[in-house]
Amino acid sequence: MSILATMVRRKPIEQIEDETESGGLKRTLGLWQLTAIGVGGIIGAGIFSLAGAVANETAGPAVLLSFLIAGIASAAAAFSYAEFAGLIPRAGSAYTYGYAVLGEFAGWAIGWDLLLEYTAIVAVVAIGISGYFNDLLGFMHLDLPAWMLGAPGTEPKGVEAGSYKVNLFAALLCLLIAYVLNLGMKSAARFETALVYLKVGIVLLVVVVGVFKINTGNYSPFFPFGLSGAFTGAATVFFAVFGYDAMSTAAEESTDATRHMPKAILYSLAISMVLYVAACLVLTGMVDYKDINPNAAFSSAFKDVGMNTLGIVIAVGAILGILTVLFTFMMGATRVWFSMSRDGLLPGWFAHTHPTRNVPTRITWILGAGSALIAGFLPIGEAAELTNIGILLAFIVVCVAVIVLRYKRPDLPRKFRMPGMPVVPAIGVVFSAWLITFLQWQTWLRFAIWFLLGCVVYFLYGRRHSLLERGGDVRK
Repeated sequence: MSILATMVRRKPIEQIEDETESGGLKRTLGLWQLTAIGVGGIIGAGIFSLAGAVANETAGPAVLLSFLIAGIASAAAAFSYAEFAGLIPRAGSAYTYGYAVLGEFAGWAIGWDLLLEYTAIVAVVAIGISGYFNDLLGFMHLDLPAWMLGAPGTEPKGVEAGSYKVNLFAALLCLLIAYVLNLGMKSAARFETALVYLKVGIVLLVVVVGVFKINTGNYSPFFPFGLSGAFTGAATVFFAVFGYDAMSTAAEESTDATRHMPKAILYSLAISMVLYVAACLVLTGMVDYKDINPNAAFSSAFKDVGMNTLGIVIAVGAILGILTVLFTFMMGATRVWFSMSRDGLLPGWFAHTHPTRNVPTRITWILGAGSALIAGFLPIGEAAELTNIGILLAFIVVCVAVIVLRYKRPDLPRKFRMPGMPVVPAIGVVFSAWLITFLQWQTWLRFAIWFLLGCVVYFLYGRRHSLLERGGDVRK
């Protein structure tokens, strides 16, 4: 078979369900557990810090509109994921969808990219949580050795250069999440669900208490940075309104994937958007946008209105709640890697699952260690630059693939059908492509290096060992 023929060969959709049933993962997740994982991935640093930063620096009170615009754009991709999740209930998400519709190399490229993106997201969030943790320690007048407080070169003013050696707390958080995931999906999902309930409770507490502290005068001017500020803010907060994509990688662990996965995707986005909008209304109503603390917006807002104790509670809740983001994206990375290994594109050794807990333990510990190294030794800015482009490219692939498959295979039984075909997925493609133009050249360079490395792996190993090339079970 020619190189080009191998690159465009597609995994038959009719075979996927048979492979899924013997895949080694255990079906334990119900609808609301899946929804909790989705909410856990969407609501995190976006609501506890990003909303304040965008309001203060980019959009003012129109940050509300920024989230609505980003949510509408994200919904276009969410509908695409929902149709695929009901049709192809298999681990791997965008990788699997691309493989089945656009061909092996397209699927490989997205899967390879998502491994880096999801791992980097885990590291970035862990670094962010460690910042909150250090602030809380300072409030309690507890001083830890400087060497463990941050990555080299991130010393703040007043701290001697070279004092920081490693962000120990962030690294340990990554390893903690890997440990929790290795307990088995049922136990891990309980942990995740409990933290999601806590996080939603904190947001509701912010809204219910904060609504009585609103000064409507703070909403004027509503567009202090102009309408363009709201759109620029939308480009920024877009990265706070996905997470359902990582949740969809758990399709093989759903008790009824074809029915539950589409609902969980849409429910998690809808719940998150309601909470985002309500929280933004309260935040910009309580505090003038110019006075919002971009790093710890809500806890600072309540301190500003004389509710210090509640501010501390919110800060602690934010730390615990943001842990759910680490869980969702590390789980997503492990399931993408597992699926690629099971298909033979990466060594089958990685597709081994624990005999009783039915989770890919080898992959989980490797990714836990990788994210811990990034979190421990890279500044948050450099780590964050690894996270953007892959998600947007995955959205483009999924939106294009859902259009292609609808017209090539209209006969397939779809539990959920994308509304407004092909306009809605086309909106997802256009908006994702537009957001890519905001990325810096350094992001493109890092992506190109990682992509070229992936090409080497694919052409030297994956193409020759693909399950479609030689058949059989690749696991050892």
